[in-house]
Amino acid sequence: MFKSPLLESCGMLDVVAPDKVCGDILLALVHQLAESLGRAIDAKDSHTMAHSEEVAEVSKFLAAAMGLSRESVACVHVAGHLHDIGKIGVPDAVLGKPGRLDPDEWRQMQAHPTIGADILDPLDCLARTGIVEMVRAHHERFDGSGYPAGLKGREIPLGARIISVADSLSAMLQTRPYRPAMGFAEAHREIVRCAGSQFDPDVVDAFLAVAGDVRQLLGSCRGGVLVP
Repeated sequence: MFKSPLLESCGMLDVVAPDKVCGDILLALVHQLAESLGRAIDAKDSHTMAHSEEVAEVSKFLAAAMGLSRESVACVHVAGHLHDIGKIGVPDAVLGKPGRLDPDEWRQMQAHPTIGADILDPLDCLARTGIVEMVRAHHERFDGSGYPAGLKGREIPLGARIISVADSLSAMLQTRPYRPAMGFAEAHREIVRCAGSQFDPDVVDAFLAVAGDVRQLLGSCRGGVLVP
């Protein structure tokens, strides 16, 4: 029988996955549901359209480049799609504010990883495979200055450390209400600059090794338009 920890956690294998074909179909279904939820979040704000897809695809690519197992890569992929689901609980006025957030608005924005984890936690397959904790920790910083828990270094799940780089890259390359989009070279320099503070240096090294491929991948996510 095809074995997948993600599907075993969902309690699906013994019931509807007697072979590898069924297992692959169910795994694809999990990914498609995650992608749909990610698109629903992105639809709240025209400035973040396709952001979750970009984060998911870049995270998946980086995870594979770092040599993670097929199952771990799949979990990072799902978590990438779902990383911002907690923004459901953040007011649109805060998400789309063109200027600097005031302290109360910033507290609301900082709550979205916890809200997202709380939304996903009842889904046992996402909790058992670490996807919920990746979502919760994707704004933690390698130096311990992130949120919501102030985790540091390898206290942060590896999947979250990967998603952090992909999330920041996609965000920098998109126009936001408070700033224009960066070019790829500028975003590349910013990721290098923040290695060891915001980002895990090992993940940054993996990004640097495949940066050209990542740029091509982002172009595919944007309908074949190469990122400047």
